[in-house]
Amino acid sequence: MAILDGRKVSKEILLNLAKDVNRMHLDHISPKLAVILVGKDPASLSYIRQKQKACDTTGIEWEQFDYETDVSTEDLIEKIEELNEDNTIHGILVQLPLPKQVFEPDVIRAIDPKKDVDGFTAYNIGKMFLSTDFEDLAPCTPRGAIKMLEYYDIDIKGKEAVVVGHSNIVGKPLSTMLLNRDATVTTCHIHTKDLASHTLRADILCVAVGKPNLITADMVKDGAVVVDIGVNRLESGKLCGDVDFENVEKKASYVSPVPGGAGPMTVACLMENVVIAAKRIHKYKS
Repeated sequence: MAILDGRKVSKEILLNLAKDVNRMHLDHISPKLAVILVGKDPASLSYIRQKQKACDTTGIEWEQFDYETDVSTEDLIEKIEELNEDNTIHGILVQLPLPKQVFEPDVIRAIDPKKDVDGFTAYNIGKMFLSTDFEDLAPCTPRGAIKMLEYYDIDIKGKEAVVVGHSNIVGKPLSTMLLNRDATVTTCHIHTKDLASHTLRADILCVAVGKPNLITADMVKDGAVVVDIGVNRLESGKLCGDVDFENVEKKASYVSPVPGGAGPMTVACLMENVVIAAKRIHKYKS
């Protein structure tokens, strides 16, 4: 068994991006990320800190706009439209989740697809269905999972891939990206009957549900590659994924840990998307 080490891979990505950003600075282009944060949810604050740290590492500029939890949908859209018109901003990120009174789809829709570095707008999601050539601003977590597989030379073509979870942010786009790479893909979800019958077929098993120990060792094929994308905080305060890591690692050929797997890759791919967006907006050829 080997570890899919997201920390190691993400560090290499950030190092290469820092060189890229430095070259862009020499040509008077400064990639910049604008972040909208509503409220002070501890998980959101933690994610924001990780993203800001990655910006510091790569040299990407950061500007944060904080709102109280009673903010309206209209107020957020007004700020996004302002950022869409700001030529110094290359990426716009709205930290999710948003309070109940805010209609999230309208907020995401307001972001200019050219600056949609989360890859959540219908335009960027839709383009992904065409081929790998159109994944330029793909959602960061699925992109990170694919990059981990590619880094460790795990062949995807022709493999049985099972994705557990069908969210718009992770499950659906990840299924599409695996399909783009010629895997045979099964997408499972809460209404799937006999989950184990699907997961046991998987050469590549990706899990993104948010349920601790959902995937146990008896649900995993010998030698499978397991990508655990779930993040759960136990009562003890300890973080864990959706996979029973301790027992699954005995059967899998590769498995990603939580923390230290998909999480750092998501942040690295966000930085990558900001640089891609800046290059495209400025028609910059590196």
